[in-house]
Amino acid sequence: MKISSQKNIKTLLITIAILIALNIAGTFIFHRFDLTNDKRYTLSPTSLNIIKQVHNPLSIKIYMQGDLPPEFKRLQLETQQLLEEFQVYNKNIYFEFVNPMENEDESMDIIKELYRKGLTPINITVDDKGKQSQAMVFPWAIATYNNKEVNIPLLKNQMGASTTQKVIGSVQHLEYSIADAFNKITKEKQKKVAIIKGNGEMKEIFMAKFLMQIRESYHIGPFTLDSVAKNPIGTLDALKKYDLAIIAKPTEAFTDSEKQVLDQFIINGGKTLWLVDQVNAEMDSLYNQSGATLAFPRDLNLNDMFFKYGFRITPDLVKDERGSPIKLASGEQGSATQYQQFNWKYAPQVYPESKHPIVKNLGGIKFDFANPIDTLKNGIKKTVLLQSSPYSKKIGTPAEINLNIVTEETSPNDYINKGNIPLSVLLEGDFHSMYENRVLPFEQKTFLTKGKATKMIVISDGDLVRNQLDKNLTPVELGYDQRSGNLYDNKDFLMNCVNYLLDDTGLINIRSKDLNLPLLDKEKVYQEYSITQFITIGLPILILLVFGLAFTFLRKRKYSK
Repeated sequence: MKISSQKNIKTLLITIAILIALNIAGTFIFHRFDLTNDKRYTLSPTSLNIIKQVHNPLSIKIYMQGDLPPEFKRLQLETQQLLEEFQVYNKNIYFEFVNPMENEDESMDIIKELYRKGLTPINITVDDKGKQSQAMVFPWAIATYNNKEVNIPLLKNQMGASTTQKVIGSVQHLEYSIADAFNKITKEKQKKVAIIKGNGEMKEIFMAKFLMQIRESYHIGPFTLDSVAKNPIGTLDALKKYDLAIIAKPTEAFTDSEKQVLDQFIINGGKTLWLVDQVNAEMDSLYNQSGATLAFPRDLNLNDMFFKYGFRITPDLVKDERGSPIKLASGEQGSATQYQQFNWKYAPQVYPESKHPIVKNLGGIKFDFANPIDTLKNGIKKTVLLQSSPYSKKIGTPAEINLNIVTEETSPNDYINKGNIPLSVLLEGDFHSMYENRVLPFEQKTFLTKGKATKMIVISDGDLVRNQLDKNLTPVELGYDQRSGNLYDNKDFLMNCVNYLLDDTGLINIRSKDLNLPLLDKEKVYQEYSITQFITIGLPILILLVFGLAFTFLRKRKYSK
């Protein structure tokens, strides 16, 4: 017995010594093990770099607490685990979960305040074993740092998706949403974005939501080309101070001097985002007694410039069987007008097929009277980001556009070898000036025929950036279609374009991270409820009981001798 006690003491001392050594080593060596198959809780290098910028306390309030539906409990858990991972790498990060409806006396004031900050709730239908009920959930968080606030959307709204599918997509974007918010709130703005004006571009109120989103991360300002006529060199020097120029739906032709300014901005390494319509066709012009309008080519005097860069936007319209829903009057019942939903083929719904980070994991993107893009061989790398469906074709202009098209009958034979038309293209490389070996519109001593490597993105629809207005002429969310009630991914796509052009590719790569979130099949669980209940609750208890009885039996058998 004495020898046995000595051995036990020796083993205990060795165990304590090992534990002390491991704890001491742990203060110098830090590593976390992520045992998930998709490395869901392994933060990307971009996230880790953003966390390093947090030098003062950063607090997050998550408004997902209380009696939540099962899917949102999973989203709550994933949010908590991911924030804990952020917190491990920086102790300045604090977070708490708040139930905005916990106190009935204060809940209305809290909800009004959340509405004021733009945190709108969602109403969902909870299905519990065939019983349905309504629940209101705030899938939002607010991050506060140095007296600055930024909203963090936790739920990614996907058109036509079920609540379960939305939660899976939201978990996929969770790290991006949090890292992007931290980046906005801690990082000083450095890059500058110019919104080109002077050629009938889209009014700011119609792209307000896009501009507000850009303003959160970058310096932004209008830049008019009107001064080119009097002072082209000064205008070019001023434009060179910007990193990105956005040309959104110009309607008036560019002069040769204005084109030289834009050309030299590009040759000197400036990035450009082109949203150009080569056809004059507007949806509002269809709402008249005849229900028709004439679509005709729009001359912007940009064809030679685009041709030199390696692409062209043809003055045709894309007609796609995968169109967007539109409501039209179909008759009257009594004194009330009856409306019916139709498929509008001149507003393609585009679902990205490219694996490029700009479009990876994005949902449907809505176009409106889009034009085809042709790419040309000139040594510039070109990546088609978005294209129409296989069941689409080009319609030459001038052409009459009539609402009666919603009743036409078509077959797959109408689209043989005609579909998959490029609608957005990324171009990267060393561009040659369009004025290479040509007479310059104005004298420029610093003129370059070939310059630095740069990037541009071309989108053949200016309305992609357009947000609609409500009855009070207030901009609604970019991508939200009031006519159908659908929300498209236009804003995410455009912001990915801006981030990529400005070399913030790390955040885009987080967005394109692939995760697998296993969730229960609710229908199968409902059908096999008793079996599922036994497997998840009864079986573990039964195994524990059998193990306990076996252990007790063996112990009695051993010490009874």
